[in-house]
Amino acid sequence: MPDDDLLRSMLRDEWHLVPGDLTRLQGGLLSRAWEFEASGHTHLARLSDGPVRPSVEAGLAAAAHLLDHGIAAGTPVRTLGGALTVTLGSGALAVLRRVPGRSLAGADPVDQQWWGDRLGAVHRVLQHFQHPGLRPWNLLDAGAGHLDAQPWLREAVTAAVTAMTRLSVTDRLTYGVLHGDPAPEDFVVDLDTGRAGILDCGVSGTGPLVYDVAAAVVYAGGLMAAGELLDGYLSAGPVRQDELEAALPVLLRFRWAVQADRYARLLSGPCSERAGHELRRAREALDALPG
Repeated sequence: MPDDDLLRSMLRDEWHLVPGDLTRLQGGLLSRAWEFEASGHTHLARLSDGPVRPSVEAGLAAAAHLLDHGIAAGTPVRTLGGALTVTLGSGALAVLRRVPGRSLAGADPVDQQWWGDRLGAVHRVLQHFQHPGLRPWNLLDAGAGHLDAQPWLREAVTAAVTAMTRLSVTDRLTYGVLHGDPAPEDFVVDLDTGRAGILDCGVSGTGPLVYDVAAAVVYAGGLMAAGELLDGYLSAGPVRQDELEAALPVLLRFRWAVQADRYARLLSGPCSERAGHELRRAREALDALPG
């Protein structure tokens, strides 16, 4: 994770932005984000992990597409050289002008309705969106070496991948552009206008839309806690209830396997204590899922 001085330097040199306080935002599995004031506007800086620059730029283009179709979304800010992102460490750093409003609370039933509704609307508007940076949905490699970090890990990831493959072959799933990591903190509501929106479109790829719903359900605290979220999504999204009911259990297992895979990669790094805690949490969740 970059320190504040490095991030300030990048914002100044690449975007000519001089931030005030940098506030680290909560949430997010595949990226880290900071909020700051500069040049009279509130901005969001997001650092996505890994060599994913084309996918990040696809997400920024998707945000612009949402804006063109009446959905409030963060406005991408280009660098002084005209680029959408710059490389920072092994990741891609992007800056957006923030959507007005407060971030949603995942446990709040009313906020869940906003959250599900906006996720569904984003899926619907992006159904025919195209960009060369959109990568096919492929998040797990059951043969990866880091899965030896825990005795149970490879078996759990293999089972999730197998179930996902079987579902893809036997069921007709609705595919489209994924957010990939739709945490409630990525969605906002402006209480002055009643308008809800999304901060950005994450590291965009294409895949079964129920994966995004499953990721949101995990953030909401599980199926028993996500009723309003699912109702909001079904009212606005392109996925029908019968598909959601059939696919969601498999995609929930897959999402937890993605989280386990992610934290297994971090076990040997400076965040090893948190990674170990999150791995235990993922194992408990996987053990509790039916099937």
